[in-house]
Amino acid sequence: MGQAIREAGARVERGVDRGVVGVAGVVLAAAVGRPVVEGLLDRPAVGNWATLFVALVLQALPFLVLGIGISAGVATLLPAGFLPRLLPRRRGLAVPAAAAAGMALPGCECGSVPIARRMVGQGVPPAAALAFMLAAPAVNPVVLVATAVAFPGRPAVVLARLVASLLAATVVGLVWSRWGDHQVAPMPTPERSRFLATAQHDLIDTGGFLVIGAAIAATLQTAVPRTVIDSIADHGAVAVLALAGLAVVMAICSEADAFVAASLTQFSLAARLTFLVVGPMVDVKLVAMQAGTFGPRFAARFAPLTLIVAVGTSAAVGWWLL
Repeated sequence: MGQAIREAGARVERGVDRGVVGVAGVVLAAAVGRPVVEGLLDRPAVGNWATLFVALVLQALPFLVLGIGISAGVATLLPAGFLPRLLPRRRGLAVPAAAAAGMALPGCECGSVPIARRMVGQGVPPAAALAFMLAAPAVNPVVLVATAVAFPGRPAVVLARLVASLLAATVVGLVWSRWGDHQVAPMPTPERSRFLATAQHDLIDTGGFLVIGAAIAATLQTAVPRTVIDSIADHGAVAVLALAGLAVVMAICSEADAFVAASLTQFSLAARLTFLVVGPMVDVKLVAMQAGTFGPRFAARFAPLTLIVAVGTSAAVGWWLL
């Protein structure tokens, strides 16, 4: 046990040394390239891109760190087999139960990805862990309260978001349990003494893909004219698909997306519900993180399935409740 602790400590120290060197390199590069960067930022499009990129990263990073801390705790502190024992044995019941459990964990989609991976490593059926990953960012108390504040006097919007998100997460989980569970590789459970090493590994692993996804989102938001979106707001089903695409591109944290949806007053409530359901489940930074965590092949199949189900369930629930 003592040897394991020493080895873990050495690995953390090596990781910290590499991190210090990396930060020093970035600072040096920024100092040397400052004149060039300042010249680029004087251009409106580049300045807008930089603002969006930094906003996306800063908005998501605290919740990513929270999720990684919980993930490391799940991996290192909980006994093996603890989480699977909390879920029903039958997969058809475990998936909706895991989706509903997302209501208990405040956080956004960035933090739910590493938690889901650790849940699989603890023996939770992959479909149930993925259902939790999809549901938690949209149905937790913080998000529901934010939605109620953004849509005052419209409790039906909060209910619709809750129902549509749980339904979408459950359907995707059940479909994946039938055809895709074998594609989710479990993450080995580390020793309890390796909490810091595990958290550091997850932060480096998922943080890089968060940065890549945020860069893609900022590029798309800068390149697509807002007038294109406004011109299709009155076209029913097309408006629903437009806001689904906008949610994918904008990649807004689920704690803040309700306020953006509330500002899109040219769209119907049903279309804005699609924005609220799709965003926490499928956006460019989230797909990048899923590809980095579970593999590109997983993301190539899982993201389209999730998008189709999220659009379908939000459209159905919107028609029913809104």
